[in-house]
Amino acid sequence: MSIRPWVVVEAPDGRGLRRVTVGRDTVGSVWSPRDLRKLLDRLGYGDVDLEDPVSVCWRGGGSGTWPDRAWRRRTAMVVMAAGLLASMILNVAIGWPDASGALTFAQRITGALFVLSGVVQGAGVLLAFDHGGRREHRSSGAVVLLGAVIALATDSLLILLWLEEKEFTPYLLAFVPLWCWSIWALGVLIPEKPWKGLPYPKKFAAGVFATALLTAVSLAYSTLFQPAMAPMRFSLKADFGRAWVDRSRSFLEVPLKLSVKNTGDVSVYVIVNDFSVYGRTASYSGEGDPSAEPWKESFATRNEEAERYVDRLSYHRVSSARFYEPGDVLEAGQEDVREHVFQIPRNVPYDLLHVDLQFTYMRKDRGRIDVEHFKQAHASWQHPRYRCRAARCPADTLAFHGRVRHNNNLVNVTRRPMYVTAFWSPTRTPVYSVSAFHFTGGWIDYSEEERDLGKFDISTRYADAELSVAELLHAISAGPL
Repeated sequence: MSIRPWVVVEAPDGRGLRRVTVGRDTVGSVWSPRDLRKLLDRLGYGDVDLEDPVSVCWRGGGSGTWPDRAWRRRTAMVVMAAGLLASMILNVAIGWPDASGALTFAQRITGALFVLSGVVQGAGVLLAFDHGGRREHRSSGAVVLLGAVIALATDSLLILLWLEEKEFTPYLLAFVPLWCWSIWALGVLIPEKPWKGLPYPKKFAAGVFATALLTAVSLAYSTLFQPAMAPMRFSLKADFGRAWVDRSRSFLEVPLKLSVKNTGDVSVYVIVNDFSVYGRTASYSGEGDPSAEPWKESFATRNEEAERYVDRLSYHRVSSARFYEPGDVLEAGQEDVREHVFQIPRNVPYDLLHVDLQFTYMRKDRGRIDVEHFKQAHASWQHPRYRCRAARCPADTLAFHGRVRHNNNLVNVTRRPMYVTAFWSPTRTPVYSVSAFHFTGGWIDYSEEERDLGKFDISTRYADAELSVAELLHAISAGPL
């Protein structure tokens, strides 16, 4: 004859779970008669009659009192875990680029905090099933609650950053729904007071407070803090050398020496650059006219010059080339020198030779360029997609186009994709742009472009030099070098 156990099934708790004791020992909790039967089978009491009051005592409800709604509880459990998983992926995706590659220590700390918050939420994903089930781990509810608090804090931060510009970004489809999910999750978790089961509830509260504080610090850094930037300093030089005669062709060969040195403390990306030699022609008058008309004629074509005895100035491009390729990096302290030789006829009609050196750059501490794509030159006559979208740009251009990102990835995910575009032509001044323009239709919005150029601190430096053609010919006639 088998020994019949004394089984006590307690009243259902707020979630419908009933605790089971055998003798004086608690052996588990069950949701339904089926769960109770499985529990007794595992203990070796499978032959117990659940309706026998001698063997089973029902407290707070009989054998038919099972208030659990399994589908509702499991749905909530899955939604809770799914929200934590999605938030974990989002936080790690945002934080990892800064944590592993940001240029400043503060940015790396911000990125590391996002990655760490993702780790906490990953633990919450695993414990969400325990919290939605039998809650065998006392800390499961607290960890899930902390994950929901992190989601609310980080998604609120992202929404606040997005509201500054209100630009569409694919990440908007992630952090806005997750913000709504975090409100729902906290509404479910807070009434349960999951922190009560913790051995150190005050430390848990301190952790939640620290999370909120660090999120506020991240917000302040991302939106309010403007780091004191080291000033950019460049030394650009352009000089004509002593020319010589190519007697077989009756041409003058004129050397040109160019140098660019980054004398500052910040490395830069080269956006576009150009050096062009111009020959100047002019009309001369023997007596200066004190009236305003000759002055107007003098600077009608180039408004930075005006001479009393010279009018109708005209400049003709003689030679044009690039010093750097777009996308090249000029490190702090780096100096590059280039010698270039161009040819002009001996009987050239110019009175002056003029060289312009133009260098446009972007600071590396303000953004990152997808150099691999930006370095690729697209000829407008071979790739119509890359034709210049500006009235001042001719058809014979080389287009350079690539993605540009802010160094703070929090800004990247709350802004639409940005691209840097540069056009170089041997017949015109270089054109460049930083905007959302991606050669997929439409035109560059120059009102927005000016703002975006300031965000990435894109600037241009110039150098020039002039040489009298008379002096050049005199030096040649004076004799060989």
